[in-house]
Amino acid sequence: MKEQPSLEAVKSYLQDLQERICQALEAEEASARFTEDRWEYANGLGGGRSRVLAGGETFEQGGVNFSHVIGQSLPPSATAHRPELAGRGFQALGVSLVIHPLNPYVPTSHANVRFFIAEKEGEAPIWWFGGGFDLTPYYAFPDDVIHWHETARAACLPFGPEVYPRFKKWCDEYFFLKHRQETRGVGGLFFDDVNEWGFESSFAFLRSVGDHYVEAYLPIVRRRKATPYGQRERDFQLYRRGRYVEFNLVYDRGTLFGLQSGGRTESILMSLPPVAHWRYNWKPEEGSAEDDLYQNYLKPRDWL
Repeated sequence: MKEQPSLEAVKSYLQDLQERICQALEAEEASARFTEDRWEYANGLGGGRSRVLAGGETFEQGGVNFSHVIGQSLPPSATAHRPELAGRGFQALGVSLVIHPLNPYVPTSHANVRFFIAEKEGEAPIWWFGGGFDLTPYYAFPDDVIHWHETARAACLPFGPEVYPRFKKWCDEYFFLKHRQETRGVGGLFFDDVNEWGFESSFAFLRSVGDHYVEAYLPIVRRRKATPYGQRERDFQLYRRGRYVEFNLVYDRGTLFGLQSGGRTESILMSLPPVAHWRYNWKPEEGSAEDDLYQNYLKPRDWL
């Protein structure tokens, strides 16, 4: 008999994960705290709770969202590469977060863990897990990037030695701005459609990825958040944040799914930075710290 997915177990884990991540991030702040906003799904049942921290001493803005939405039909972004989902009702649960630090020497980070199930009367449900985490530095340090990838590998190792290389490669390919011919950052993990291990093992993998995010990110934050910086570094940070906006609005599947399925726009677009700049045809000075990012980090490589 096949394992039956447990929506309640997934939901309970995701809500607890949101709580734990918010507490860990708040511990890096002197006074700034997350505010919570609860919302209902306009195109069906369910909703979510969005938590946003703004104006912090460490984090200029960060959002950690939980959502559980129930709908009768899927948007084109979901059925385009999975035509067997057409005509099915669905439930989507997830935690998604994006953290934009104030200090340019602290990288932006993103993480997402989600569960999806599509059902139709008289037919077996179609379900899978997806998610991952990735790092977007402005001024990159090898020690930080290696730590990030070592932690990503540690999250995957209990599930087989081939898992980290597979999902690391997928991350490099997914977070790639084709129109710029550069990666969004230094990668990490990205996975989707994970169900081949059965429900219990697939869910255990999701939990491992979710639980390793804080361990991957906060040591880097603590190492870099007091680094002195000036207007030059701030200007470069804001310029590179523009690339983040470009990726999220042009390519990101989660953004497209949320907007096309009638999700809450404010919660979907909380991933965007509070301030970003674009400069026409700007190029870094050869040999500069800014040039180092382009030459050595914004291209896929084996960090381990």
